[in-house]
This record gives sequence, structure tokens and C-alpha cells, in this order.
Amino acid sequence: MVDSSEPDAAFDPEAMRARYRLERDKRLRPDGNDQYVEVTGRFAHYLHDPYVEAAVERPPLDDEVDVVVVGGGFGGLQLGARLRDAGVEDLRLVEKGGDFGGTWYWNRYPGAQCDIESYIYLPLLEEVGYIPREKYSYAPEILEYSCRLGEHYRLYDGALFQTEVTGLAWEHEDSRWIVSTDRGDRLRARFVAMANGPLNRPKLPGIPGLGDFRGHSFHTSRWDYGYTGGGPDGNLDRLAEKRVALVGTGASAIQCVPFLGEAAERLYVFQRTPSSVDIRGNHPTDPDWVTGLEPGWQKRRMENFNGLVSGVPQAEDLVDDGWTDLIGKMISRFRSASDAGDVDIAEVMEFANFDKMNEIRSRVDGLVEDPEVAERLKPYYRMFCKRPTFNDDYLPTFNRPNVELVDTDGKGVERITERGLVVAGVEYEVDCIIYATGFEVGTAYERRAGYEVRGSRGQTLTQKWADGMSTLHGMQSRGFPNCFFLHISQAAFTANFPHLLDELSTHVSHVIGHALAEGFSMVEVAQEAEDAWVETIRSKASGAMGALGGPDCTPGYYNNEGRALEASAVQAAPYGGGSIEFFRILEQWRDDGGFAGLEFTS
Repeated sequence: MVDSSEPDAAFDPEAMRARYRLERDKRLRPDGNDQYVEVTGRFAHYLHDPYVEAAVERPPLDDEVDVVVVGGGFGGLQLGARLRDAGVEDLRLVEKGGDFGGTWYWNRYPGAQCDIESYIYLPLLEEVGYIPREKYSYAPEILEYSCRLGEHYRLYDGALFQTEVTGLAWEHEDSRWIVSTDRGDRLRARFVAMANGPLNRPKLPGIPGLGDFRGHSFHTSRWDYGYTGGGPDGNLDRLAEKRVALVGTGASAIQCVPFLGEAAERLYVFQRTPSSVDIRGNHPTDPDWVTGLEPGWQKRRMENFNGLVSGVPQAEDLVDDGWTDLIGKMISRFRSASDAGDVDIAEVMEFANFDKMNEIRSRVDGLVEDPEVAERLKPYYRMFCKRPTFNDDYLPTFNRPNVELVDTDGKGVERITERGLVVAGVEYEVDCIIYATGFEVGTAYERRAGYEVRGSRGQTLTQKWADGMSTLHGMQSRGFPNCFFLHISQAAFTANFPHLLDELSTHVSHVIGHALAEGFSMVEVAQEAEDAWVETIRSKASGAMGALGGPDCTPGYYNNEGRALEASAVQAAPYGGGSIEFFRILEQWRDDGGFAGLEFTS
């Protein structure tokens, strides 16, 4: 494909729309999110923590604290930090991993790296006084920084690691939450906040025969260096005589495939849908740039980036990378159309998207030597149908003689046998299967959390949300007093997720801090306020994740596996007015000072 921004480009937009629809339709499945197997029972070993050297032994706890935060990833860390800022001292974080880090505790596969610029992705940099070593930090640095956050805000005090919550239940007599864990703990908390995060539970594809394979297998979020050898920087020397299958071609695969291709005797990459792979262009942090930073720089940079990826032009592109490149193309086309005196906003946006994706597809041709392989690696969908990826080594890996792309033409792996994987009737015998299939996103909340929440009316969260999610601002739900959620649903979508977490953490700590300072025993959402917010979500939402990319999108977690317009998906969608508007709503709500829509009880 050629760049359609050229005036003489041989580009047929209707043909491309048809191609997009064709690629979407061949991947649509009637089972949606049900295609994924729950990681329990015979598959529970995929949850095993390979990073803990020794289990921590301790007696069960039976004590009381002001706030229990579930989750020690960025959400829990940022909320803990903001609660400390609000004067909350009696605080306990509960984390199933062996330390802080969340996604970055689990994702230690070779090459793991943030795909959002580290200067805006790593939270609270100014507060902690830290500058990332590179524009895009690798996983070890992010994990190290997570621990630094825990130390800076004294969140290790009272933290419970290697501990998994098994249930939350409201005790009406004392207005307390009872937090049960797999360690036999019975924690009493005035407030609870669920910062479990959307990327914590490994996702397994429901391929027939999934449990039949007799070789070795693991998930990228539980990388087995004991089997592969090496470490996060590569040198996977124990794969030298191994035939390896990698299932999946999303963000995790993009980053680890170069290391597997370098080490394995034979590597088969099984692809259902190719990712868009743009230039990474990483580089060390410039010391001169750091010395020129002024107070408030990170907030300004975060908002600048969020504005650009939200389609709002900025005076300057501070981040200037593959994420913001699309808005640059859109502005260029908009100016050209304005000069011609005829502006169709929808057409401008669509053609800017065509420009960007044509550029991505042309990049494949420039890096992959075999034309047939190159064609199979090209993504035929709009940018933001699936999360974009950025890597300079993934595509050239397919030039290696020991690496084979097994494209399934959108169907996925046919079945798994004792010896390997079958696609189009051909069995690929391997020694090891690595599942680079990501984390559960669109499955039921209690399934992803791993426990049930029982509120003040004896009703579980699952029962209340059976007909659709119902909250105020995505963070509180009537019938579950003193309970807060940190997630995207009924809140906002941002490409830079820690930015959203900071806004939510600021809001939740504001409410909890007020309740504790004023001596309130309970804070509850008014029914009218919750109903009004649900109606706002319904009226403004265009589907799951705001139906990013439009109706021609190939299935993925951004569009609820192709079911973006299902009623439940629409009701659980982020605020349709966008994250910028949502953040303003929260800020105005706090500035008004009346805590509108909340009921406080002494």
C-alpha cells in the first residue's frame, strides 16, 4: 500500500473499507468473551507465581484499619499515595503478588516495555523525584520504580503480599467491611477500594485440547526462565534445541518474539490477527532536557498527550511519537480541506486513519523480505481498533530461517494435541507452548477480581449488575457503602491508563478523606444520582471502550470481542464524552464542595 496522503496515490477508499469489513467478519465469533477459558481447576497452574523464592509464613490477621486497598499495582499505589496526601495513616494494601508492581510484577518476559512514554506513564515522578532512564522504560525499571513508590509513601507499612482476597462482605451492625483472604485473614475496614486493575488475570484461549499437550507450557505473564534460561534482557540459552510455539501476536508477543527467534531452534508464531507495529525509536533520557523541566511538567505533559490522542489539537506535541502521529495527519488533512473550502470532519478523520495504516502496512514491506509473509503480517483495520504496538525488531525476526509465521486466517488455532498445535489440518510438533494471549478484560467483574462482593442489602455485586453495571462516576454503587472501584467502566478511557488512575485516586481519596475527617461512618450513593449517571453513560456511549475505531473493527478487547453494541457493553462503557470532559466533571464536582449525589451517615 502507498501513502494515501499523496495526491496521485493509487488508493481506493471503498475497496479498503470492504477489505476491513471482510477481515472483521471472518473473525467474528458467536461466543464473544466466552471463547476464553477461566484459569481455574486444571488450568490453575497458569496462575502460579514463579517469581517468589520462598512463601512468606505468617499467622492469620484479625484486626481493623480505616482503609483496605485491594491490589498493589499502579492503581493501589496511586490511591495509597493520594490517601497519604489526604492524611490517611491507617491503611493496608493487599496484593497477591510478592511485591508491588501489578502488571509489571507479572510481566517479566524478555523485552517487556511500556508502550506509552515513561515520562507520562510512570506516575508521581515529580512527587518522588525520579526521572526514567529511557523514553520507554523496560519492565525491570518499572518494577523497581513501583517499589520506590511503595517506600516513598510508606505503603509497605501494613502491606500484605502473597495474599489473595477471597471475599468482601458488609457488616451492617458496625458499618464495616469484612475482608477475607486465602491466608485466613479477617480484616475489618471502614472503607475498601478495589484497585485490582484490568490486566491481572491471565487469559487462555478456549482451544479444543488445551489441556492435552504433553510438553511444557506457560503464559507470558508467568515467564518460566527456569525452562528458557536467560532473563529480561534475553539470552534464552536453554531454548537452543527446543521447538517453541508462541500463541498470540498482541503487545506481549511483539516484544518477546525477537528474543525467542534469536534463541530457539525453531519458533512458530501462531497469528489470528496481526498487530499494527510502528517505530519504537527508544533513546536514553537527555540530561539537558531534565535540567530544563519546570514544576508541574509531568501533569502538563500528560494532559498534552491525552488531548492529542483524544483528537484535540494542541499548540505543541510534547511527546511526539506513534500515538500522537495520527492526530498530526488529521490536522494536516483538515487544513487541506479547509483551504479547499469544504470540510467533512468524518471523512477527514477516516482518511487520516487510512494514511496512518497505509504507512504501517508499508513499513511491513520495508522490513520483511518474503512478500507472502509480509502480506500476512499487515493489519487491515483502523488504527485504535486494537491497541497499537511499537517495536523495531519484531518484523525483521520473520526474516530468520528458524522462524515461521503460522497465520490462521482469523480462525485461530484449530486444536491442541499431545504433541503440538493444529492449523488447517497441519500439526506443528513442538516442545513448548507459550501463551501470549494477554489478560481478561471483558469477562465478569467477579471473575477477574477472583472474589465476590456482598453489600449492605445482602446482594452481591454480580446480582446487582446482572442486568448492567450501575454506578456514580464508575467509582461507587448504591448498596455497597464505603466501597470504591478504580477501573475504566462508566469512568473514562485513556491510552495512558495511569493518567486515569491518578484522576480516580484523587477523587476517591477526596471522598474518603472527607468522611474520615468529619467522622462519618458511611457514605452511600443516592439512587437518583446513580440512575442519572447510568443514563448519561447509555446516552453518550457508542459501545465498549467507546467503540474505538468504528464499526468496521476486527474483534478484540477494545470492542468487547466484536460485541461493542451489546446492551451490557454499552452500559459498562467509559463516559462517551471522552476522558478530558470526564476529568473536568470530577474536578468541578470536587470544587463545588457539596458532594452531590452522595449520602453521608454519622
